[in-house]
Amino acid sequence: MKAVVMAGGEGTRLRPMTSSMPKPLLPVANRPIMEHVLRLLKRHGLNETVVTVQFLASLVKNYFGDGEELGMELTYANEEKPLGTAGSVKNAEEALKDDAFLVISGDALTDFDLTELINFHKEKGALVTVCLTRVPNPLEFGITIVDEEGKVERFLEKPTWGQVFSDTVNTGIYVMEPEVFDYVEPDVPVDWSGDVFPQLMKEGKPIYGYIAEGYWEDVGTHESYVKAQADVLEGKVDVELDGFEISPGVWVAEGAEVHPDAVLRGPLYIGDYAKVEAGAEIREHTVVGSNVVVKTGAFMHRAVVHDNVYVGQHSNLRGCVVGKNTDIMRAARIEDGAVIGDECLIGEESIVQGNVRVYPFKTIEAGAFVNTSVIWESRGQANLFGARGVSGILNVEITPELAVRLAGAYATTLKKGATVTTARDHSRGARALKRAVISALQASAIDVRDLENVPLPVARQQTARGSAGGIMIRTSPGVPDSVDIMFFDGQGADLSQASQRKLDRVFARQEYRRAFPGEIGDLYFPASVFDSYTGSLLRNVDTTGIAESGLKVVVDASNGSAGLVLPSLLGKLGVDSLTINPGLDESRPTESAEVRRAGLVRLGEIVASSRAAFGVRFDPVGERLSLVDEKGRIVEDDRALLVMLDLVAAERRSGRVALPVTTTRIAEQVAAYHGTQVEWTTTSPDDLTRVGRDETTIFGGDGKGGFIVPEFSSVFDGTAAFVRLIGLVARTQLTLSQIDARIPRAHVLKRDLATPWAVKGLVMRRVVEEAGDRFVDTTDGVRVVETDGRWVMVLPDPAEAVTHLWAEGPDDASAQALLDEWAAVVDSAGR
Repeated sequence: MKAVVMAGGEGTRLRPMTSSMPKPLLPVANRPIMEHVLRLLKRHGLNETVVTVQFLASLVKNYFGDGEELGMELTYANEEKPLGTAGSVKNAEEALKDDAFLVISGDALTDFDLTELINFHKEKGALVTVCLTRVPNPLEFGITIVDEEGKVERFLEKPTWGQVFSDTVNTGIYVMEPEVFDYVEPDVPVDWSGDVFPQLMKEGKPIYGYIAEGYWEDVGTHESYVKAQADVLEGKVDVELDGFEISPGVWVAEGAEVHPDAVLRGPLYIGDYAKVEAGAEIREHTVVGSNVVVKTGAFMHRAVVHDNVYVGQHSNLRGCVVGKNTDIMRAARIEDGAVIGDECLIGEESIVQGNVRVYPFKTIEAGAFVNTSVIWESRGQANLFGARGVSGILNVEITPELAVRLAGAYATTLKKGATVTTARDHSRGARALKRAVISALQASAIDVRDLENVPLPVARQQTARGSAGGIMIRTSPGVPDSVDIMFFDGQGADLSQASQRKLDRVFARQEYRRAFPGEIGDLYFPASVFDSYTGSLLRNVDTTGIAESGLKVVVDASNGSAGLVLPSLLGKLGVDSLTINPGLDESRPTESAEVRRAGLVRLGEIVASSRAAFGVRFDPVGERLSLVDEKGRIVEDDRALLVMLDLVAAERRSGRVALPVTTTRIAEQVAAYHGTQVEWTTTSPDDLTRVGRDETTIFGGDGKGGFIVPEFSSVFDGTAAFVRLIGLVARTQLTLSQIDARIPRAHVLKRDLATPWAVKGLVMRRVVEEAGDRFVDTTDGVRVVETDGRWVMVLPDPAEAVTHLWAEGPDDASAQALLDEWAAVVDSAGR
């Protein structure tokens, strides 16, 4: 006997899940519903099956193919237009006309004994046998009455409660003789229950009803879809589960990686090659699909998560459904009954309320509160460039495909035959992405100079030597799961805002230039990169007095690429040095704030015990520098900026200093004391770079360990800052603690507030209005200066749904009061 699986329905009640996926392919316990149906047919010997398809038919065909993987023989009958339940089977008449056949829905979950159903049909000599079952709520189904022998007496399609005369309903599973086709008109919509069966009963044809025992769920609503998952996990339905039951009710599929410190409370299912990190909690009736990543602190209860989903740290999913390829970012919350479609982005700290529907390919901005369905619009703002180039979670937001498109867009903004310098840090992720970038550049008629693993300042310097631009890929500072793709201009600096917008436009239009075969770019690897860098550095930075000073310094390379430059540099400086952590550690391409702090404490101990003049610690890519004084005490980054400023200004006695407007105004006092002046810039590094290029600029810094040494480079360079500092200390013959002690204490406090994109403009307008007659500085954001000199600055983040606030006062209490006052203004405007 053959079977017919009806798989042509649109499943409109299940949207948005069925917006881009046919209902039979919806996964239940990580397998499509239709696969459970086919496996049931196979168990009962129904190996030859005709599948009727119509809506998104190609997806069904591509998934199941000819059925070989299931050990079955599948053929397809395609409907050009909806033909109804009987019309679609009539469409497959040619394959079914020789013998009795079984009809079953491809989107209902069941474990009925089909062999018993077929035997009943044969025993009764029926033309049609309808498979029936008893349900508590028959309103959504066709009610059927049978007599004592099982003969059907009456049908009623989808009754009201006043019409309910039985709890026995039609499951849509039938056994039929081919003669039934005589009652179905071809190529027009015809239904079994509404059209064919009433006609057969009028003519007295043998129609029987078989009341089956077992499980049956018509997965027609979101509620029934979630219920079906729970029933499978509870063992209420006899279906096969892939994987191993590692503890009662906890199923884990092949290749899944579950940390021992993750909390699992079954029944639940974790799909193949999923990853559940320590501290994540997965509770009852949750299904985690294939290749899903569940980060530390995430909580999931009665959640159904399809394949390739990223569940961020401390996110909370309860009673919801999440479509495939969706990213749920840190601390997002999705409430009971919500459904997120395929390939959506749910931003950090956003809340999707219960029963909200978010349709496929939508973005919910960070911090958003969504209480109505998102169908057409996208509640978010896509920002390609952030503070560190194009940044995101590796293989979630930043994929090789994205890297190829970005590199292609960047190449399109340059002339054919131009040269681009590429570089990376020592992480595996950066290495893999750089290879994708190089391929895209070459395919766009760009020659590539690949530096491989070098410090970021070296990449910038080499880019400035004849390249039209550069691309550096590194692990995001302090975020080991994320990467930054940084784009440089021909001078090795970050792209200007105008150039970023141009690249953004090309990327958005997807108008990438492609080279003809004879135009494919060359790839070559320049030699002596480090010697070139150190030679240029020592020629341009004043090192007089170092060799004679007898200074001893301790240098911590942080197991990063800065250690690649230090051996040749320290020898040529002639300074007594102790280098620690010089080797590259591929497993630690960045470090958390806690690890960095612990490293500085350890550095301080070594400096104090070795009686060194000071200690420096590079970040892993050699861009930034942290200081420890001769007593082993950490010089905080904001103080280190003032110390360096004091040393440089005292020696030069004229010129300009480039500082962002968020810097303490004590810097102005220090500069003025030594006859120099401050040039206030925006917080953007490229603005600091712009001022750093001016020949009158003598120094620049951002108060976060980034220092500009203009005589050598106009960008942040930790190694150049280190060489400059050694020369200054050697010549001034003062210790870092003595210099620090003569600089007044600053009291600058900072706070970040979540602000939806839609109200950022309103927030800034409200800040200006509240400022009244007070002095307002709009160099970057809005800085409001009180009459007593205290100031507060409000700055909307360019890449995230966040507003930053800084406040400075004569003491911490005063600064805190000012910060609280203006935080209330921002908060009230953002509501």
